[in-house]
Amino acid sequence: MSGNGQKKPVLEVRDISKSFGAIEAVRGVSFDVYPGEILGVIGPNGCGKTTLFNCILGQLKPDKGTVRLKGQDVTGRSPVKLSKNGLGRTFQLLQVFDSMTVPDNLLTASQAHIGTVFSRLFKRPDLGLGGKVNNVVEQFRLGHLVREEAGNLSFGQQKLLDIAMGLMSGPQIVFLDEPAGGVNLSMLVDVKARLLELNGKGITFAIIEHNMEFIFEIAHRILVMAEGQVLMIGSANDVRKDPRVIEAYLGQQD
Repeated sequence: MSGNGQKKPVLEVRDISKSFGAIEAVRGVSFDVYPGEILGVIGPNGCGKTTLFNCILGQLKPDKGTVRLKGQDVTGRSPVKLSKNGLGRTFQLLQVFDSMTVPDNLLTASQAHIGTVFSRLFKRPDLGLGGKVNNVVEQFRLGHLVREEAGNLSFGQQKLLDIAMGLMSGPQIVFLDEPAGGVNLSMLVDVKARLLELNGKGITFAIIEHNMEFIFEIAHRILVMAEGQVLMIGSANDVRKDPRVIEAYLGQQD
């Protein structure tokens, strides 16, 4: 991404480490994410990608290291507090509510960010978010599905809804864990288009992905992990040509 040298990072990760017994899952990982970029995170299975995300986003407490959001130390904060601070995420496993409609899923994703439990009792049923829900439905091209329960949607449509739910809190940066995973080729075009469109409007993303073609096409920079560490960070072209990456990861692909 051009101009990074003149921009302050929205997120600074420094020397994050996490062990499980004798297993060092993440070892001294440091990187920045800049406003308006898409950072791809790749690496072989078991290299520590999801553990790293969980340490940043409060599902796990890192053994060492710091996470700073817009200059503020947020290391070890709970997922709810981090979400309120501006960090959104999706998981490898979908977090949609099958028996709820698309708008109700979006409203539910927002409830933790609207005042207190007491104050929410006195708001109208849509929590004052009807307009925002409509905007997100339009952004994600889900208007034709508003009366459908999430369980009736295709897997790709559920992926789009899951990402949309992650945006309802108005995050400054969104972490996505394999948004292309399991999505058929035709629906993958829609997922890619929505992410690029949202990024074009200034939303920042950090994305774990195994679909190399997908992440190489949308990411400004790629962070490559191997054995719990950062192997390199660079453009898609740099990553494709780097012999360390070819040996550690790309060379394993059929």
